[in-house]
Amino acid sequence: MISRIKQAVATFESGYTCAQSVFATYADLFGLDRETALKLASPMGGGVGRMREICGVVSAMALLAGLKEGNTDPENEEGKERIYLLTRQMADRFKEKNGTIICRELLGIEGREESAKPSARTKEYYASRPCSRLVADASGIIEEVLLADEKDGFCR
Repeated sequence: MISRIKQAVATFESGYTCAQSVFATYADLFGLDRETALKLASPMGGGVGRMREICGVVSAMALLAGLKEGNTDPENEEGKERIYLLTRQMADRFKEKNGTIICRELLGIEGREESAKPSARTKEYYASRPCSRLVADASGIIEEVLLADEKDGFCR
């Protein structure tokens, strides 16, 4: 399989949120266009609306799991359980690598950000945060878990 990890990191380092970078890099594999993917994932950055809760890349993994295996029948208890298990599996792998799935803990920030205004994306910003690595970690998990059954060996 040709990896898209570098593409996801480059997307993040070009100014998109962590969630957008991961989600938009893989959404086309599940039938979603890039513009729609960027819009859907945009509020998930910064730990959901910059509240520093669940890391945006973890949210992106969950959204991608939904595109691949999501349940559409409210009475399908097996389907609900299957998607929850898949989401937990990916989140657990992320937590094993990084110690937590909480944005503020990953960044070493106490509590919720007071401002919703994003930080300026400078060279110092990227150097001081683990976010590029977290984007790469989540992308690797997506490729290991969601794309493991790719038959043709190439991520479309």
